[in-house]
Amino acid sequence: MRFLTACLGLAAVVGLSPGAQAAVDGSEPVICASVTILECVPDGTCQRVNAEEAGIPRFLRIDFAGQEITRTKPNGDDITSQIERSEIVDGRLVLQGAEDGFEGISDGIGWSVSIDEETGDMVITGSGEEVAFVIFGACTVY
Repeated sequence: MRFLTACLGLAAVVGLSPGAQAAVDGSEPVICASVTILECVPDGTCQRVNAEEAGIPRFLRIDFAGQEITRTKPNGDDITSQIERSEIVDGRLVLQGAEDGFEGISDGIGWSVSIDEETGDMVITGSGEEVAFVIFGACTVY
């Protein structure tokens, strides 16, 4: 699924596991790893998929100061998404945005990233036409 490829992309740089202890307060850039990915469709069916199957990034870099999320495509090209809204809610950094996707294709999406400031645990949600993804992972300062 090309859905989150436009939103988040691949950058194979480090591996993290859920629950990694890393204080993330938004003052320094972080790198995040996707660990568990669920793909859901309108009939209510959700299935676990791997990053490659779904076109979901395994890694992404978040620059809070620059309000950008960057990922690297398999060919080495970087793709950057603008963080359109950010807020701290109950100890979680919440980032949100929207992407148009590929030109000429109706594949626009809305996305949200939530990062626990104390543990670095991360949840990404993204939704488009006829599909939604929930991604669990972790972030750490780099």
